[in-house]
Amino acid sequence: MTKGYKTSEFWLSLCAVLVSAVVSSGAIENNTILQGIALVSGALAALGYSGTRAITKSGEAKSNALKQIGVLANPKD
Repeated sequence: MTKGYKTSEFWLSLCAVLVSAVVSSGAIENNTILQGIALVSGALAALGYSGTRAITKSGEAKSNALKQIGVLANPKD
């Protein structure tokens, strides 16, 4: 499995969170609605990345467990 920081999903999520942090801080424009939307979108981007990474890792863990007990054949063996 690829390390989390080496995936394109990580970098895209990081960019979304950073942009939303800058906008929600008021550094770009002082519009309360825009700041709220930026804050929510940054939180959703972070949660989305965390959720998909957790699903990916749990899928790999299940696959490894099944390989260890011999349910799935390992093609490299």
